[in-house]
Amino acid sequence: MTKNVDESTYQYVVDILSREIMEMVETRNILASRALEYFEPEVHEIIESRCCDKQKIEELLDRLLDYCFNEQILLLYRKLCRYYYQIDPAATVGYVNAYRDMWDCE
Repeated sequence: MTKNVDESTYQYVVDILSREIMEMVETRNILASRALEYFEPEVHEIIESRCCDKQKIEELLDRLLDYCFNEQILLLYRKLCRYYYQIDPAATVGYVNAYRDMWDCE
């Protein structure tokens, strides 16, 4: 009988943790969607205006990096990196490596 109680308790805990993890993932995805709405115009504005302000570009890359788990934001990050490479290749390589350090699974 103790075994059944332990198994049911274990399953109960697993169920609670699973729900909590799913809620965190959902919250993370909502946050990424909001971030995308905010960052997308900024990236386009920098590129379209041919901005060369390194500090402004790097600050945006720093903020984007935190959200690169999201495919759409990763695309923005890559787009801005490609643009920034023309301005500062060495710094851009640093941002590519920062992405790899933070998000690459390999």
